[in-house]
Amino acid sequence: MTGLIDILPTGVHSGLVLENVAVLALDGVAPFELGVLCEVFGTDRSAQGLPRYDFAICSPGARPVLTSVGFSLSPTHDLDRLEEADLVGIPAMGTGVDVPPEVTAAIERAMERGAWVVTVCSGIFVLQRAGLLDGRRCTTHWMHVDELTRLCPSAVVDPDVLYVQDGRLVTSAGSAAGIDACMHILRAEHGTRVANAVARRMVIPPHREGGQRQYVETPVASATCETLAPLLSWMLEHLAEPLTVEMLAARSNTSPRTFARRFRAETGTTPYAWLTSQRLLLAERLLEDGDDAVERVAERAGFGTAAVLRHHFTAHRRTTPQAYRRAFRRSAVS
Repeated sequence: MTGLIDILPTGVHSGLVLENVAVLALDGVAPFELGVLCEVFGTDRSAQGLPRYDFAICSPGARPVLTSVGFSLSPTHDLDRLEEADLVGIPAMGTGVDVPPEVTAAIERAMERGAWVVTVCSGIFVLQRAGLLDGRRCTTHWMHVDELTRLCPSAVVDPDVLYVQDGRLVTSAGSAAGIDACMHILRAEHGTRVANAVARRMVIPPHREGGQRQYVETPVASATCETLAPLLSWMLEHLAEPLTVEMLAARSNTSPRTFARRFRAETGTTPYAWLTSQRLLLAERLLEDGDDAVERVAERAGFGTAAVLRHHFTAHRRTTPQAYRRAFRRSAVS
């Protein structure tokens, strides 16, 4: 599983519609992690029929901040901008970041009124310094897990995943995992079609498997053979069909054992887990956009029966297909 994903039950939505995004910048802010939030929420894609956000970067008193690599930024908004935001983004700012009391108060108010709050990498330490992680499930970069656990023993830290959702708090692992977390929020707010369209614009996968354990200490071994990309594309076009490792290995002209090893090297996960993930994404889109019965959705997505689809939805999405359709069909974009 990529993250610990909690689908909010129908009827407990905060009432906020994701339109207004404010990103906090303090001294030591990391440019890449800041850029993740700017790219996902600050880029105008309305010409392609995608959501456009009222986006701003803010700092205490709208004062300039010094980035982690030595150049300065000049935010044009102060902390009042956090008071009206539907989503507050907190990029990486180091584990020893100094969090002024007014920042703590502003973030706490945002969380209390039901705004999304998303942290990227060490940005979670802003919440830790503010005392806002007690009893929360969360994650951060694997290099910082021990320190976060030491500083906030009451937090439930998962060191393996790419991101975790706890209510409307979404915390992510290192750097690029912030993109995964943002894609998750897009999917929750706007549906699979919007999230997939933004992912295509950014030339990234809409959903990554494998968690961050694959990156700890040593990177995943690079594939020594021809890339599996053509096969992955073929698999996406045949999700409804019964696909076995033996069948896929034959298409790759390798033994099943060699194929499984190559597949994990290139994707960070197993063929079965990858197929399940892609079939779930397809099922989500069918539930959002169509009128097919759950049994038919299960067939079209490659799960065979409604019972199998329900099993995987419960295991991976912590909800049922029917509950997912009720929660997200209204937000699907045509």
